[in-house]
Amino acid sequence: MSTESTADSSPLVKIRSLLPGLARAEQRVAKVVLDNPATVAHRSITEVAEAAGTSETTVTRFCKAIGVGGYPELRIALAADTARTSMRTDRDLGGDIGPRDDLRQVVGKVAFADARAVEETAEQLNVETLEAVVEAVAGAGRVDVYGFGASAFVAFDLQQKLHRIGRICFAWNDTHIALTSAAVLTEADVAVGISHTGSTSETVEALRVAKEHGATTVALTNFPRSPITEVADHVLTTAARETTFRSGAMASRIAQLTVIDCLFIGVAQRHVDSAKTALEATYDAVSGHRLGARPDGRRRRESAK
Repeated sequence: MSTESTADSSPLVKIRSLLPGLARAEQRVAKVVLDNPATVAHRSITEVAEAAGTSETTVTRFCKAIGVGGYPELRIALAADTARTSMRTDRDLGGDIGPRDDLRQVVGKVAFADARAVEETAEQLNVETLEAVVEAVAGAGRVDVYGFGASAFVAFDLQQKLHRIGRICFAWNDTHIALTSAAVLTEADVAVGISHTGSTSETVEALRVAKEHGATTVALTNFPRSPITEVADHVLTTAARETTFRSGAMASRIAQLTVIDCLFIGVAQRHVDSAKTALEATYDAVSGHRLGARPDGRRRRESAK
């Protein structure tokens, strides 16, 4: 399986995604970096080690663990990332939402965080892996999608999108039904497990059963070293941030939907003629259930009889 991105993604995105799998001392280094990346970009390795209560050797191990080679490379990456971020906004909207923030601040921070989740997800998304998933789904006899909690909404979104272009897809958010469905999949099918943490036991179990029965398995998660990746042939990753009032149920959904949209469009492109026909047919099928009003609120004229 492949989780490496083809583009140079933010070092902070990598650190957040790999954080749960780091050693405890390396996690302290990660916290120092995440808390103030702009400052770390100008600090020596000794200063960072002292701030994290660890050794310079641990800082070096941390750098290698997140794939930047060494501390000098980390400083360069952080400086570049800080410059890119400062160009996007001249306001301090990247911080956590505080209990005393007024609604104007909340709106600004939520909008900024959601936009960053989409941008950072796109930056680190492995296009080669996405291409392989698109090919698998486009050629599948059937697609199962497993998602629980907030991820269930994303699973049903993928089902609805694929159904609209005539692809057979079922989304399950009940453990028993997901397992029984996974048990009858074959090598001609694809199973997609959606879990922000990558450790939702129901999702992991359903994907494992699907894999055991020969289906091509796909994981969509925020953490590339989480348990779900162990039962996935292909791993697609998101880059969602969590804050005090924005748990994975909020930030992850935005990032997951970004990946789902890319997947759907890729599949539709491979069946462009039939997809267009199906989209027109499904639009016509529900058009009679729309009120006779124009987008500007005025009533449409009744057609001449």
